Amino acid sequence: MKYDILITGVGGQGQVLASRLLGAAAILAGFSARTGETIGMAQRGGSVVSNVRIGDEAMSPAVPLLGADLIIGFEICETARVLGRLKPGGCVILNDQVIRPVTVSLGLQRYDRDAMLAAIRTRAGRLIIVDAVPLAQAAGAAKAVNTVLLGAAAGTGLLPLPLSALNAALKANLPEKYLEPNLRAFESGYRFTGECVQ
Repeated sequence: MKYDILITGVGGQGQVLASRLLGAAAILAGFSARTGETIGMAQRGGSVVSNVRIGDEAMSPAVPLLGADLIIGFEICETARVLGRLKPGGCVILNDQVIRPVTVSLGLQRYDRDAMLAAIRTRAGRLIIVDAVPLAQAAGAAKAVNTVLLGAAAGTGLLPLPLSALNAALKANLPEKYLEPNLRAFESGYRFTGECVQ
């Protein structure tokens, strides 16, 4: 079994933690897992791409071109940037959030949300859009967009991981004071996509 996931967004959104939680869940479920990150120039606001490769067949931590079974996109533009790594028929779970790059803020480029969404829709075999920020806020942790999106991925039934392993990874890797709101955030994402795919 081999399953490749890309998690993409901008620095500060929690993608690295999300990739580590998926890797931990895979190990708890009895699979081998490799993770690796490509982090942009800015610690906060730069592009971040995390690779999660589950299964014994994955020798490198980097998901190859046309290799990703799933992209979990924390931001629209950053998701559009990595579409070349999505396999034909692959799934995209997308947080409906715009974070304008510095070049756009300076007026050097334009952020065309509609064109990027159209490109993602054209390339993805399946696209699920999640408005994750209000779900995280309702769970009591505004920064828990990452666990909302992990819950959303689990709710699709596409992850080759049991729900028990994902919950155990959250409990083992999150500080106690943040655990309960993150579990609620995970559950809200899970319910959201569970309702979408029925």
